[in-house]
Amino acid sequence: MVPSGIAVTGVSRSFGSVLAVLDATLTVPAGSVTALIGPNGSGKTTLLLMLATLLTPDTGSIRINGHDPVTEPERVRAVMGWMPDTLGSWPSLSARAALQTTGRMYRMSGEQAAVRADALIALTDLGDFADRPSRVLSRGQKQRLSLARALVHSPGVLLLDEPASGLDPAARASLRQLLRRLAGEGAAILVSSHVLAELDEMADAAVYLADGRTASPEQVAAAGASARAWRIRSLDESALERALATPGVVGALVQVLGVDQLGTLVQVENEASAAALLHNLVLSGVPVCDFGPAVGNLEHTFLDLTRDRPARHSSVVVNPEVTP
Repeated sequence: MVPSGIAVTGVSRSFGSVLAVLDATLTVPAGSVTALIGPNGSGKTTLLLMLATLLTPDTGSIRINGHDPVTEPERVRAVMGWMPDTLGSWPSLSARAALQTTGRMYRMSGEQAAVRADALIALTDLGDFADRPSRVLSRGQKQRLSLARALVHSPGVLLLDEPASGLDPAARASLRQLLRRLAGEGAAILVSSHVLAELDEMADAAVYLADGRTASPEQVAAAGASARAWRIRSLDESALERALATPGVVGALVQVLGVDQLGTLVQVENEASAAALLHNLVLSGVPVCDFGPAVGNLEHTFLDLTRDRPARHSSVVVNPEVTP
């Protein structure tokens, strides 16, 4: 049985003296959405280019639905959809023509390509712009066209680099719903984005890349379980302030950090301590209307993993349309 999804083991890639990816290991199972997270210069784009068959790794192995991007690039491209951060498009072609042309590249007949283009135009809400040349499309419209192109051949694996960039809130919500639907239909989806709050709402798992290395499961678990800030809002802020000044309410594992325009921030050791704090506040008669982590799980883990990490000054620009 051919394994489905993405499997990366010990992958590295350098450009001369610049070490872009040092040691990347990850899996993206079929039927899931995995977030690829890391600071600028961490090697995310280089890793995606290797997965997309556009760069060859120096060491390690990659398998896309069981196929090797180095020795079987055609097989990988047949099962993989690739959405780069910047759309490389034909400026004079309309979105409809671009999708039909892409379909023909995947050996569809003219009729099949036209039918598929119409379906993707509806799916990505490009109907009002479908017959305009791509050069006049906005950033968000080009992103939707780029996603549609990646989906032309109904791939089982999707690589998405900043797919929500330039999208308005409604389009971002539609993107989240679409990716969850595709995963539910069995696709393995790897999404790189700096908008961690959105990834929190769509991803089943996350891979953290820093200084060219992926964090181990043990590192991720420890970072995710570390003490974090929670935000509390009350209909009676004075009652909340009094309760938080009472040792019996706060407990030993909670520290009051201060107040901002969005509420009161407290440092909580773990979720059990958070639950106990909420319980005590309610018993004390505090009308709590909002109680939750100040940042999402992915952002909290990412910040803990990268805390006190010196910046790595390595900037390599690679044209995703050209294989070096």
